[in-house]
Amino acid sequence: MLEQLRFGGVSVPTHAFFVGLGVILASVVFVLEARRRGALREEPLVAVTGALVGGALGMRLSGWAEHLDPALNPSLVEAWMFGARSILGGLTGAYVGVLVAKRLIGYRERTGDLFAPAVALGMAVGRIGCFLTEAPGRPTSLPWGVHAPATVPECPGCVSGLAMHPSYLYETVFQLAAFGALLWARSRVDRPGELFTLYLGAYAVFRFLVEFTRANETVWLDLTRPQWFLVPGLMLLGVRLGIGYRKGFYDRLLPRRGERRPLLPAALLSPAGEEER
Repeated sequence: MLEQLRFGGVSVPTHAFFVGLGVILASVVFVLEARRRGALREEPLVAVTGALVGGALGMRLSGWAEHLDPALNPSLVEAWMFGARSILGGLTGAYVGVLVAKRLIGYRERTGDLFAPAVALGMAVGRIGCFLTEAPGRPTSLPWGVHAPATVPECPGCVSGLAMHPSYLYETVFQLAAFGALLWARSRVDRPGELFTLYLGAYAVFRFLVEFTRANETVWLDLTRPQWFLVPGLMLLGVRLGIGYRKGFYDRLLPRRGERRPLLPAALLSPAGEEER
């Protein structure tokens, strides 16, 4: 594990460096996307501020309600000082932060589509810091399993010297693929907010599945706390995406059953549907 990065004579915490780099890259992508959509105004920038503040609060305070027994949970001060830095908590906090910020300034337009590619790229970079500093995952016999020193906290596989899933690298690969897919899909999803909904749905499914390779403690039915956190969200997103699909929001991505895409552009077809000659 690489706890510190050295730049000349300066040492920087590895995790903080990659998280900061991810935030910077996400901010650049957000500005570029806002400019492309003609939305580079004061209001979306206020939403970004709400996302940053809410994300920081959610990430640090997510461990405050980690256990059902309140006596086992840390105080708010302890959660803030020594929080678990949960990505799910950060995303939830950022979402709430955007809603609060927009409500405060009376801004009603949807901004999720501006955030989607930015969040994907930022998380791809930030997870590199997690891979370099935290317990990789559960033991595996797959050829790409990784080893980590026994000093890594809360890592039984590290102590026993077993090869483990590089679960954070799995997420980096997913987020990079999602970033590319979002850039491709953004011109094919015209309904405001739907690009972000698609990203959330894809990430929720991926995160639920990748938890089976993570080193997180299982609490009930062999599922981890993040998985139980995701269960109601997956159901709500499934309903939401199903409604959008039935209403045709994603027809340019996924034609509904029975529909066929024309082999030629509409401009080359006659009104009767026959090819112009």
